[in-house]
Amino acid sequence: MTQPGAIARASVRYGRALEALAMVGFALLLAMMLIIVVDVALRNLAIPGLPQGLAWSNEVSELMLYLMTMCVAPWLLRQGQHIRVDILLQALPKRLAWTLEWIGDTIGLACCLVIAWVGAGSAWSSYLAGSVNIKTLVTPEWWSLAPLPIAFVLLAIEMLFRMHRLWQGERAPRSDAVSAA
Repeated sequence: MTQPGAIARASVRYGRALEALAMVGFALLLAMMLIIVVDVALRNLAIPGLPQGLAWSNEVSELMLYLMTMCVAPWLLRQGQHIRVDILLQALPKRLAWTLEWIGDTIGLACCLVIAWVGAGSAWSSYLAGSVNIKTLVTPEWWSLAPLPIAFVLLAIEMLFRMHRLWQGERAPRSDAVSAA
């Protein structure tokens, strides 16, 4: 049986891990910005001995944008910075709104698990088939598919922590992890 507070402590540690992952996302944003700036500068300044732009910059920037989203999404969910329209929940009786929060979290958890499962299957199939992305850079396709199921497993774990916080709180719409209370 779980000790009192063990879930809360695990949630705090998990939150710290998500913060670190968000920092990776922010570093990717910085790197993407630098790559784009260097590419534009090289295309517009004729500097002897340097290429006329970075042929791979668009491709890498696209991948970085995707990876950044995967890194930051679980942290955003925890912070309540995801899209949430709760005007109806605030207008309903507290107990009914609390029940609807549960229904929403359950649907969110189910969606996260399904996307993680399908994403993992896609990445695994791509790995087994040896599929490659052929653009300016040639890379194994599964490299770009693998972050999706990982991110959605992390989102599912955060959904479980949200559900725990909802259960522990007042029988009313949540006030934690919302962008406007």
